[in-house]
Amino acid sequence: MRANHPVCTMIFLYVCSLSKGEKNEGDYIEKGEITMSEKPSSVPGQEQDRQPGLESEMNPRPDFKENLSKGSGKLFGKTALITGGDSGIGRSVAVAYAREGANVAISYLDEHEDAKETKKHVENEGAKCLLLPGDIGDEQFCNSLIDSVVEEFGQLDILVNNAAEQHPKEAGLEEISSEQLEKTYRTNIFSMFYLTKSALKHLKEGSSIINTTSITAYQGAPNLIDYSSTKGAITSFTRSLSLSLAEKGIRVNGVAPGPIWTPLIPSTFDKDLVEGFAKEAFPVPMKRPGQPDELAPSYVFLASEDSSYMSGQVLHVNGGVVLNG
Repeated sequence: MRANHPVCTMIFLYVCSLSKGEKNEGDYIEKGEITMSEKPSSVPGQEQDRQPGLESEMNPRPDFKENLSKGSGKLFGKTALITGGDSGIGRSVAVAYAREGANVAISYLDEHEDAKETKKHVENEGAKCLLLPGDIGDEQFCNSLIDSVVEEFGQLDILVNNAAEQHPKEAGLEEISSEQLEKTYRTNIFSMFYLTKSALKHLKEGSSIINTTSITAYQGAPNLIDYSSTKGAITSFTRSLSLSLAEKGIRVNGVAPGPIWTPLIPSTFDKDLVEGFAKEAFPVPMKRPGQPDELAPSYVFLASEDSSYMSGQVLHVNGGVVLNG
């Protein structure tokens, strides 16, 4: 129910000159009612020849901010590091965090144009954005990543372990090479150990760690055996780490997306599967792919004080699939 008092319904613009990239607590502007736009029920068949893929080459482009709520300062004064923040889910989370008042650092492999576009959108929300390219499967890079964030912003409050890779193999386990297995594990789960271990030197009471797992951790996927097993490991990592850090006041939670329209899809599946995405391929009750801006609010919730009594949990944003565990 909406309150009628103007103090409850309006957020006023703090009218003072601000340097670019800085946001004050009074800078949240009433943007009007947010209405959900109609999400596409399907996407045309398409492929990209490299992984993790480019958002700039997708048709249609994913929705990353169209349905985000107006900022209310829930993350004001915070600094967040988001892996895979150049595109897809990571881009939407970066913009959502900026809209809520946080400065953002994003790591990515080498998709520089996508990263620059994300930086532009983050800065348009009045926040600062630091771009940090490199391979998170390398422990030394992960350590330098954390150091760079703290050197730039003086703090780290939110760690979003989001980046991942996948290599579908229709023949199943026999087709997974040792090289692929190690690379998938290094990117998807080893990186979370590396980054979190390094970040713990800087995370204080009230900080939040959010790990992106997957519906495949709960359902499995015959053509993504190595990927699915890393996502199962991430779920267990989230639960165990939450118990380890509870006394320090650091919360650890996860988000398990279903079939979401991100660059990883056309860069890893053939065009026929992409055309049937979320219907014939990875079907869900809502019968359409999810969009990144339908996930980002979950990451805001888990990073903010709204979830202050929640740790060790996983939010399932998957198009209506009922899961236990």
